[in-house]
Amino acid sequence: MNVLERAASAQVIDDIVLPFAVESLSTRGRLVRLGPTIDQLLKRHDYPEPVSKLVAEAVALAALLGSTLKIEGRFQLQTKSDGPVTMLLVDFDAPSNLRALARFDKTRLASAFQAGDDLLGRGHMAFTIDPGGEMTRYQGVIALEGQGLEEAAHHYFERSEQIPTLVRLAVGEIVASGGSAWRAGGLVVQYLPEASGRRLKADFDPGDAPEGVAPHRIAEDDAWTEAKARAATTEAHELIDPTLSGERLLFRLFNERGVRVFKPARLAAVCRCSAEGVDAMLRSFPPHEVRDMVGDDGMIGVTCEFCSTKRVFNPADYA
Repeated sequence: MNVLERAASAQVIDDIVLPFAVESLSTRGRLVRLGPTIDQLLKRHDYPEPVSKLVAEAVALAALLGSTLKIEGRFQLQTKSDGPVTMLLVDFDAPSNLRALARFDKTRLASAFQAGDDLLGRGHMAFTIDPGGEMTRYQGVIALEGQGLEEAAHHYFERSEQIPTLVRLAVGEIVASGGSAWRAGGLVVQYLPEASGRRLKADFDPGDAPEGVAPHRIAEDDAWTEAKARAATTEAHELIDPTLSGERLLFRLFNERGVRVFKPARLAAVCRCSAEGVDAMLRSFPPHEVRDMVGDDGMIGVTCEFCSTKRVFNPADYA
């Protein structure tokens, strides 16, 4: 195998997922850096700041997880909960397209934010994977109990995938002379040794063991202990720093062990909606329902919830 050894590039590239491997620690991962793409996704909606931060976290997490799909696959992250932010929805159409939206209660949001309360509350987060073609869709669900998206992702991998995993997410708004711009970043690190026995973990505490019975424990593999400790030193500001390249960040974390990077995948804010799609939808309604959609201007206006694009149609075309 031919491996090119070189210094970590200082070139900052935004809107990418950068896969990497630390082979000496049997660890693989992905780093996501979002600049103009997340700024565009958020500014399409003009959400309140707390909602924008949650949406950006969800987008970064969806990019980290969805980027493992093959080229025609789709990945969806969705939350439904009883908090002020009742729903988050992110679609990732492989290999690059992202869109997102949130639904929230403005009154509850303001009071919860002032009190420092969790904005999602209790509910669930679902990951839906559609590999495309004739392959079976898969959905994983994890409970939301006030722990936030980052911790919920940890629980998902621990319980559903049973892969030792560390996830870091960061969001921030960078203010400069030309105005402000949103940035987001994420890191996922997973322990994937060739010998599956090295991934063994203790069973979950059954909660009803007889008094005096010691819980079943298996010590973490030293390689994963070190990899996790190194990755955990990642600071939020490093994940969104517009002057720090992804390669330099990975070098900071794993330089003593050697880190190998692979070709990055590009990300973009692209919606699935189209004039043709809306036209087909309108033609599927009976005439009396189409008439009910006509506005005061005598036309039918349809606005996409994801990208806020408004399209206007003549009702006469659907008589």
